[in-house]
Amino acid sequence: MTTLTTELDDRMERDRPFVVVHPLDDVAEQKLETEHLGPMPMTTTVKICLYALRGYLLLMFGLLGFRVLQLAGAIHG
Repeated sequence: MTTLTTELDDRMERDRPFVVVHPLDDVAEQKLETEHLGPMPMTTTVKICLYALRGYLLLMFGLLGFRVLQLAGAIHG
């Protein structure tokens, strides 16, 4: 009977090799320090896309401000 139980335990261990640990119960890990990394190199395409995104966001905020002023009655148009 002991052999059967041991084989069963071994099979269960092989079927479940990973243990799930809740993050609050886990040991704290050391965080990555990024102070020494410096600025990230960007390609020209990435810079153009970021400037386009910045322009789009500025345009949308401008339109939002215009609409708010319109609804407030400060601008008639």
